[in-house]
Amino acid sequence: MEVTPPEPCATAEERECGVRDRLGRIGDKWTVLVVAEVSPESKRFRQLQRSVHGISQRVLTLTLRRLERDGLITRTVAAAVPPQVTYALTREGLSLSRVLQHVVALAVFMRKRLDDIGRQGTSSIHRPDRPLKGVRQRSGTAFSCPAHHRTDQDFV
Repeated sequence: MEVTPPEPCATAEERECGVRDRLGRIGDKWTVLVVAEVSPESKRFRQLQRSVHGISQRVLTLTLRRLERDGLITRTVAAAVPPQVTYALTREGLSLSRVLQHVVALAVFMRKRLDDIGRQGTSSIHRPDRPLKGVRQRSGTAFSCPAHHRTDQDFV
């Protein structure tokens, strides 16, 4: 007999399980963008501020402090005048970065799909009884995006 685990935080008693809190903290707009920018290599504060368009100095500071407190980035201060502070991802931060890369790939796919729908008009809105245009149907839940040559396994 197969047992499926319950959904996290599915009941009122489980609301304080921490999953919602963690998802809220790592899923906010600025956290995702900052982690994506720090991901390839360590960066200094001003580099991050220039590369994350629209973020204020205060919000960047708060985001970096929270990421450091949560163990996702390290803050290194080099003995120089003025002090040079760099931020790098920890092992856990790199793990999060890999997950976010899949989320970004899915977002790119969805944006392209929505752009295609916009060009084709409302007649192309998916109906379960009709296959999606531009998406090859396969057995099970697999799909493929011809534009990006990805399958659902790329998003796992």
